Amino acid sequence: MSSSSQSLPPKEATLFKRILKCYEQKQFKAGLKYAKQILSNSKYAEHGETLSMKGLTLSCLGRKEEAYEDARRGLRNDLKSHVCWHVYGLLQRSDRKYDEAIKCYRNALKLDADNVQILRDLALLQIQMRDVEGYRETKGRLLQLRPGHKPSWLGFCIAHDLLKEYDMAVPIVREYRRTQPNLTDYESSELAFFENKMLCGSRQGKAALEHLKTNQSVAKDQLCYNESKVDLLISEGQKDKAAEVLAELIDRNPEKWSYYAQLESCLDLQSEEDRLAIYSSVQEDHPRAVAPRRLPLNFVSGDRFKELVEVFIRRGLRKGIPQLFNSLRALYSNSEKVEIIEELTLRYVDELTTTEKFSATDDGMEPPSTLLWLLFFVGQHYDRLGQHTKAVEYINRAIAHTPTLIELYMMKAKIYKHAGNMALAAKYMDEARQMDTADRYVNCKAAKYMLRVNDVEKAEELCALFTREGSSATDSLTDMQCMWYLTESAHAYMRRGQWGEALKKCHEIDRHFDEFIEDQFDFHAYCLRRGTLRTYCRMLEMEDSVRCHKFFGLAAKAAIECYVHLVDHPVQDEEEKKDEASGGADSKERKKELSKQRKAAKKLALQQQQQGAEQKKDSKAQQQQKDKEDREDRIGQKDKLDPKLLAKAEDPLEQAVKFLRPLQTFRSQDPTTHLLAYQVFAKKRKALPMLQSLKRLSELAPDHPQYLVNLCDFVLTMKSRLSELPTAVQEVVTAGMTELTGGRDVEELSRSTLTPHSSSLVYRRACALTLYRQDAARLAESLELVTSLEDSLADRSVEVCSGICHDLESGMYGECAGKVADYKVQCHALFPLAVDFMSADEVQQMTADMEKLDLSVTANGHVASGTTTENAI
Repeated sequence: MSSSSQSLPPKEATLFKRILKCYEQKQFKAGLKYAKQILSNSKYAEHGETLSMKGLTLSCLGRKEEAYEDARRGLRNDLKSHVCWHVYGLLQRSDRKYDEAIKCYRNALKLDADNVQILRDLALLQIQMRDVEGYRETKGRLLQLRPGHKPSWLGFCIAHDLLKEYDMAVPIVREYRRTQPNLTDYESSELAFFENKMLCGSRQGKAALEHLKTNQSVAKDQLCYNESKVDLLISEGQKDKAAEVLAELIDRNPEKWSYYAQLESCLDLQSEEDRLAIYSSVQEDHPRAVAPRRLPLNFVSGDRFKELVEVFIRRGLRKGIPQLFNSLRALYSNSEKVEIIEELTLRYVDELTTTEKFSATDDGMEPPSTLLWLLFFVGQHYDRLGQHTKAVEYINRAIAHTPTLIELYMMKAKIYKHAGNMALAAKYMDEARQMDTADRYVNCKAAKYMLRVNDVEKAEELCALFTREGSSATDSLTDMQCMWYLTESAHAYMRRGQWGEALKKCHEIDRHFDEFIEDQFDFHAYCLRRGTLRTYCRMLEMEDSVRCHKFFGLAAKAAIECYVHLVDHPVQDEEEKKDEASGGADSKERKKELSKQRKAAKKLALQQQQQGAEQKKDSKAQQQQKDKEDREDRIGQKDKLDPKLLAKAEDPLEQAVKFLRPLQTFRSQDPTTHLLAYQVFAKKRKALPMLQSLKRLSELAPDHPQYLVNLCDFVLTMKSRLSELPTAVQEVVTAGMTELTGGRDVEELSRSTLTPHSSSLVYRRACALTLYRQDAARLAESLELVTSLEDSLADRSVEVCSGICHDLESGMYGECAGKVADYKVQCHALFPLAVDFMSADEVQQMTADMEKLDLSVTANGHVASGTTTENAI
């Protein structure tokens, strides 16, 4: 019953009921017509509920501003009507202002506490905002009002589950199962598994195991039943029975590695022979299974490993498995096993080349494809070891053997990428694409490699081959939430110095994650209606941690780096650049001219506005356009991102903090988060947040080389700025520095860090930077430390050496042009394929060679389209 202070006579009340019916049936124009009939009567022109329903109807038609105006007017006229509050809450909800909507719903419930529809709407927003306690209370009230309504029961159970009140959830599920005799088989199965989950959560392992056995006939998901049974048997110490169930699971799926680990644990196998016996038994039952052949390679060694890996490699080569090397990649952390694999494969190459057999004692001859896949494997082997010249040699032999195999060109591109030559890598990946233009995967790889060499236009052209016609590839991929493309594009624009475009991509990714969170809204009611409790709970867990995803981390990192860069290097528009180039001589005239243009534009806009006001406001064309625009706003379409405005943000650091906060919330265990935090707060000159980020980093990764750089930077910064801080802050900072440094100065910190990592080039780089920042007179010592490339260094790679080269060229060690040239010569001897270490003549020669093909390369590794030919290098 309505609590409104305003009442309508029978005729108008009948019209009002029709408005409600039209809204429910989505006949919005008819509902609007009835609302106007009521409001046309001067006695009821200010009737609150009618105005509110008119506003709600207008909102559904896309006329948002009018809708809010009428809804507010209706609410002002009748503050004691739950309908007015409910309608205003619905408008707020449509604009995703959930907190405001919840307030409106609560006000409505104060006036009509038993309104089921308002309670349902409130529950949806509460679970969306993760107000779980409020959700439990609301669902409990709904259960009292509608005891036969399934979503009320299940929602009440879910609320207790989310609050970890398992002892309360179990009797609710049991009571629901008892009082609902017409449950489908699927619903009964889901409820049984959910009840079992609650028992496990309350640590009633024995009861959960008995419950599982009792409901075996009810459970329709036998895989989940057996896996849950294994976990419970192990937790209860019944490992023999668990081993029996695991044997059944392995027989069902012999490729799942975790089953074998659990089986070994249950059988308490200690010796290598006992462990091998398990895998041999599975191989006999499942001769085509890969896992029982691959897993023993993890724990055997010596001659036994050589025997088993030889069988494994031969089998894979005969079958022509492209992923053979990937299945053995994890073994490359053991140098002894790597040597055995290399010895075997090189011997196979010699034998197959001369005798077409793996060994002279073999009976039959191997097919030609065996040698092909062997050369492919050896190329991958040397690429993994960082011996890229040898890797290219073997891949070239494979291409000469079979020049039509796409995987060879893709692998060659991958090798050149690892070798530091993205230009040639992009060329060979595009060549692989041209061999099969219908392969979407290869096309995506080629586009990704083009982005890696900053050729955004070519990448978009390639992507357009597989996107819908009528719109650009970038727009299509953005609509499809293609994260890898947006991430790679952002990094490409950063390397090109187009900071606004890079930020646009980062913001688009951020919006996609907002959409992921919003997309769960419709599933709150749907999942409870369908009874998919386990899947629904997993979805809630996923949504709560969706920003932990690596793509959000990459986008946030890129955005923060862009904004930090813009603090020191603000973007200038073309007019500012012209003024700067002319020394400001013409700036006054230009400003006057711009002022005149702005005044003229305002005058013209005013004239157009006056002309438009004179026309009919309800013109059909105007109304259709307005409805379209308002409808786009209603569904949540946001303003388009303008790269120029993003690059010229008024406060870049505040924008950076907006990306940093989610990282600190959802990726607090990632050291990169706190490195970025220090970077941002150092620019903001915030001593306490800088100290906080250092403390968190010291807890997570005290041996991180960048932690040393940041810590020493903080110590040196505080030496000059400590006196400027308030007394209380000085005390906190001093105590924090003492705790982190242990009373050591910068040099002592550097030495103590370097001593246990003397064979690490990464740590040498960090220590050299700190020593030079402490005392510029120690330049020679710092350069000697960072540019030494002796063979004993463990992490001497293209990436690390390129980073050091960038440090030298960017002036982080002052002017040292001669040292840069010498360092490049040393690096070129180690990495002859890397573009960063090539001389100008070598880059020019490579450019000339590539111009004969279909690509050209600039000095910084940028690839541009050239004349198309079909010949390869």
